[in-house]
Amino acid sequence: MSAAPALRLDGVRFAYEAMRMRFDLVVEPGEWLALIGPSGAGKSTLLDLAAGFAEPDAGRVLVAGVDVTSRPPAERPLSILFQDNNLFPHLDVFRNVALGIAPGLRVSPADRTRVAAALDAVGLAGFEKRRPAEMSGGERQRVALARAFLRDRPLLLLDEPFAALGPALRQEMLELLQRLRAERQGGPAAVVMVTHHPEDAAEHADRVAFLEAGEIVAVGPTRDVLTGQGEPRIAAYLGTAKPGT
Repeated sequence: MSAAPALRLDGVRFAYEAMRMRFDLVVEPGEWLALIGPSGAGKSTLLDLAAGFAEPDAGRVLVAGVDVTSRPPAERPLSILFQDNNLFPHLDVFRNVALGIAPGLRVSPADRTRVAAALDAVGLAGFEKRRPAEMSGGERQRVALARAFLRDRPLLLLDEPFAALGPALRQEMLELLQRLRAERQGGPAAVVMVTHHPEDAAEHADRVAFLEAGEIVAVGPTRDVLTGQGEPRIAAYLGTAKPGT
């Protein structure tokens, strides 16, 4: 029997101001899906619906085969990384990461070992006592990655967490993410990534979904979608449309 999809949006409908969004999407276990499209197309809203930060007006949200439509974010088997890294400024690195498995910060010796291993995996061994304000943007995102992977969820949502980083550092973080998900004991985590950088999708995503005006206009293998085959709206977004088309 094949495994249930890591994420399924089944007839999800959501209205925001004048926009009525409609999402039907299946993300397979271990798949890396990139969401691209113009600003305001609904990419972040799609992640919010999956994560539980927004409630659909209709339809179902399923994660690993479980209907989580009515569950709050903390009870959904997924992790999400935001652009602002969502670290607590008053907590040191160790405690920010430990929150992933011990929300009350009651950390057992086994938990301490796991936190130390997670920090080592992202290249931050020895940073345990630092506060977020004492770190660079890339280092803070490494802390957020360590916490996400320590939670060991089958689905990871990325809402442009590396957008504020320079090109070289952004690629370094994506390569680190690729390595961490490949090393997950239960198999690679599925990734749904919002990005405004098509080159990031080209280098890392298995498939790409193009959104416009609250709908998934096209979804398919990365190469096919990014070449805009048969879809002038994608070509126009990417700037590859031929004059007069």
